[in-house]
Amino acid sequence: MFSVIRTALTLLLATAGLTLGASVQTQESITVAGGKKQTVSYLLYLPEGYKEKADAKWPLMIFLHGAGERGGDLNRVKVHGPPKLVEQGKKLRFIVISPQCPRNQRWNDDALTALLDHACKELRVDTSRLYLTGLSMGGYGSWSLGLKLCDRFAAIAPICGGGSFIDTYVASGARGKALRSLGVWAFHGAKDTVVPLSESEKMVAALKKFGHPNPKLTVYPEARHDSWTKTYNNPELYEWFLKHRR
Repeated sequence: MFSVIRTALTLLLATAGLTLGASVQTQESITVAGGKKQTVSYLLYLPEGYKEKADAKWPLMIFLHGAGERGGDLNRVKVHGPPKLVEQGKKLRFIVISPQCPRNQRWNDDALTALLDHACKELRVDTSRLYLTGLSMGGYGSWSLGLKLCDRFAAIAPICGGGSFIDTYVASGARGKALRSLGVWAFHGAKDTVVPLSESEKMVAALKKFGHPNPKLTVYPEARHDSWTKTYNNPELYEWFLKHRR
């Protein structure tokens, strides 16, 4: 998924004069499944207090952008979602990692899992409070990675996405228990002609059939594909995330 370029996060933090409360453009060499080294480019946001509270651990949010933001310019990742809010000066209570998917590719679970592992190792992350969200192609990525790592993520919020409902039926044992306790809040526009509302509906229906007690789906009656602006501007979303722990 990513070309190989070596850059150390620890060196970045030590030498780049990281400004807390703003996003920093970062590249990391990570090891994915099979031992292959790949590089992921991402925006890193550290909340206020991260530097001062040396012993504190922080919730982590991973944000997955849509197909239009793919490529090699990280500034494109700032056009929607949490990175946009951070750019506008909003203060979030999470470490936020917003990776960029290379041009002509889609989100890859193995690479994202490696990035999550790396972040949990290098940053002061509260691993009981891992959250995942994304829009459009990133909504699909959120469903895929969120169901795969349902025992690690505390909550996911896929926006105008979809996925394989079969993934809910193959979960069993401890993973099945984790899936039933995963916080799920999906969002979609009723008039979306890019990704039909039925994509979110089938995922939520599959979770209910599997035995999940309360997967949420918010439908905006007049919204088309852009169901993310209203969602990410809603403070309730972030409060909802923080209510969930593993």
